[in-house]
Amino acid sequence: MKPLDLPPRPRILVVALRRLGDVLFATALIASLRRAFRQAVIDVLVFEDTARILEGNPDIDKVVTMPSRPSVWQGLVLTARLAKRYHLAVSTQSGDRPTLFALLAGRRHVGPVDDGARGALRRLALSRSVAPRPGAHRLEEMLRLADALGIARVAHLVCPGDISPPDPASMASTASWHAKVDNPDPYAVIHAAPMFQYKRWTVDGWRELASHLRARGLKVVATGGPAAAERAYLDLVWGGLPDIVRRDGQPSWAKLTHLLSGARLFVGPDTSVTHLAAATGCPTIALFGPTDPRLWGPVPAGGLDPMWEAAGTVQRRKNVWLVQHPLPCLPCQNEGCERHIASFSKCLDELRPAQVLRAVDDALASLSVVPSPSPTLPSSLAGEGEGGARE
Repeated sequence: MKPLDLPPRPRILVVALRRLGDVLFATALIASLRRAFRQAVIDVLVFEDTARILEGNPDIDKVVTMPSRPSVWQGLVLTARLAKRYHLAVSTQSGDRPTLFALLAGRRHVGPVDDGARGALRRLALSRSVAPRPGAHRLEEMLRLADALGIARVAHLVCPGDISPPDPASMASTASWHAKVDNPDPYAVIHAAPMFQYKRWTVDGWRELASHLRARGLKVVATGGPAAAERAYLDLVWGGLPDIVRRDGQPSWAKLTHLLSGARLFVGPDTSVTHLAAATGCPTIALFGPTDPRLWGPVPAGGLDPMWEAAGTVQRRKNVWLVQHPLPCLPCQNEGCERHIASFSKCLDELRPAQVLRAVDDALASLSVVPSPSPTLPSSLAGEGEGGARE
């Protein structure tokens, strides 16, 4: 498609009003815009509680924030602040609110649309639109917006602090990069607590995993968000285990990225931190339950090709191992077996530690550096940060 006719130094707004994982996926679109419009001013509109995942992003000039539930007055003030200020506004979602902000803020506007009457109205209002493609991965949805803009795709995610490895073409190059980071003492990171209960693995599973990693000569660093309920759950998971370095509620997103980029291994459930670990190039074990990996599977450093399959015991793409317990109903895309966020998920409850440990051993065997028997956590990671990471 022919690129839009924009000024030599256009002002561009990207609207990404969803959760942390969605904002992280939007960094591929933002990087595509930056490559196409080197002299542009690129701002991003996000919710206040997701802004920090864009810390240090070199493609962004300014992050504009709004409350997730703004008052009428807050909405009016933001509308006046953005009104027709941008030559181009791109919505990353088909909903009413993000589309409306794109229409109000941009002289030209691009965004996805749904089927039906409301989608038809949005299609008429937008300068260019992207039709729905059922079954498309979230990264592909972002890159289809780049296609609609007539610009080249940048098919990788940009991490907070911009310290991702340089587009590794293979696991070997990723392992080589990890051998050169500033803090080479071997440790693994476990992020046991997703935002929603239906994405949790078992307490016994996490504890057996930690013991296995320590037996392999790795210090275990446990991360998590700052919420009281989440930290109480992590107290249950890690209570009584020796030598667990707790970092829940502490690192900022940029510091968390640094922690992940130096780890020999990361293990976590379907959460934004798992997506971040994969994007840094860290060998990543992703434990998936009801979520469809064809839509939401982690994107390895260097891009996702080929795409994930719907279900399998263990799948590998570059530096990511995706582990599932493939029941006949998997993936159902429901919020657990009871279809609410506090539900259990049988596919995760029945995921045996032995299956996860096999993937862990495979990932460790692929590294070029073998952990020493007496590791120490880098001192630079021992200090407290702020703004704890959460899904």
